[in-house]
Amino acid sequence: MEKTVTEAITYRRSVRVYNQEKEIDTKVVRKCIENAVLAPTSSNLQLWEFYHITSKDLKNKISSACFDQPAAKSAKQLIVIVARKNLWRKRAKANLNFLKKSFGDKPVEKYDSKEKFAISYYKKLIPSIYIDFLGILGLIRYITFNLVGFFKPVYRQLRKSDMRIVAHKSAALAAQNFMISMAAIGYDTCPMEGSDTLRIKRMLNLPRGSEINMVIACGVRDPKGVYGPRFRVPFAEVYKEV
Repeated sequence: MEKTVTEAITYRRSVRVYNQEKEIDTKVVRKCIENAVLAPTSSNLQLWEFYHITSKDLKNKISSACFDQPAAKSAKQLIVIVARKNLWRKRAKANLNFLKKSFGDKPVEKYDSKEKFAISYYKKLIPSIYIDFLGILGLIRYITFNLVGFFKPVYRQLRKSDMRIVAHKSAALAAQNFMISMAAIGYDTCPMEGSDTLRIKRMLNLPRGSEINMVIACGVRDPKGVYGPRFRVPFAEVYKEV
C-alpha cells in the first residue's frame, strides 16, 4: 500500500547501499519523475531536464564520475537532474502559447487586464530579467533595483549568478518531489552532489549552458544501507514563529 505523505517523508533516508537481488521497475520510476515535474517552479519556466539512466554501462560510467561512492556503485538506476537556465526563451514561449490558447480565440484587444498582464509578463518582464551579456546587464539591474529599494520593496535577485540559483532551486524542488514519490512506494534514493559534473555532462552530451543539479541513486535499501539513525538539530532551534 502506498504511504501517506508523512509516512513517505519519514521513511525516506539517504540510502548508501542497495539490495543487489531486488530490481526496480523502470516504468514506476518514470512515473515518479512525472510527479517531479509537478513541483513548483519559478515563473513556471520549468528550467529542468531529467535523465533516467537505466543502461548498466552508462550507469557504471556515471558511478565512476561520482567517485564510485557506494550509493552510486550499488544503485540499480540513476537520475541525473539538470538545470537548464539557458532554455528560458523556449520555456517562456511555451507559456505564452499556453496562455493564448487558454484565453480563447479572440484578438489581443479583447484581453482583460489580467490576461494582458500575463502576456506582458512572459513577453517583456522575463526577458528583462534573463537577458544578459557577460554578467554586465545583470549587475546594472542589481545596482539599479537596490537603489530603488531604498524607497520601496523591489526584486533584488537580478544578477547572472542569482538566475542560476533560481533554476537550481526549482530543480531541487522537483528532486524532492521525485524522492518522496519513490519513498511512498517503498523505493529508496540518495541525492549525491559529490561528482565530476563536467564528465557527466560529456557522457550525456549536454550543451554548454546546462548544469548538473544532482545525481540521485535509486534502488531498494540493503539493511546496512542506512548509515545509523536519523539526526536533526532540535526543532526549536530552526522553528521561529513571528
